[in-house]
Amino acid sequence: MDNISFIDTYCRWVIDWQGKEVLSLKEKSNKDCIFWDSGCMIYSARPLQCVTFPFWENVISSAYNWKTAASGCPGINTGELHSGTEIGQYLELRTSEPIVYRGSEL
Repeated sequence: MDNISFIDTYCRWVIDWQGKEVLSLKEKSNKDCIFWDSGCMIYSARPLQCVTFPFWENVISSAYNWKTAASGCPGINTGELHSGTEIGQYLELRTSEPIVYRGSEL
């Protein structure tokens, strides 16, 4: 499946916490990711949105936001710890990916 077909089928445009229009995976009616079913069904091929979570600016901006995200995500606060450098690299990936922001070429 090419990028455009994937986006048309599984994604939608949303306004992020900074007011930018960004590409996001669709959710089920209960707000779970459409690829979540007792675990990620596409983990080995997950998109950048998932690779960089939970290291999104709005999640790491405060302890409260981190705890709130952790309350709904079983993977936060478990597994491998990441350095500040690694987290910075994840954030750079998210902001440099050309397909993430509206107006970018696909």
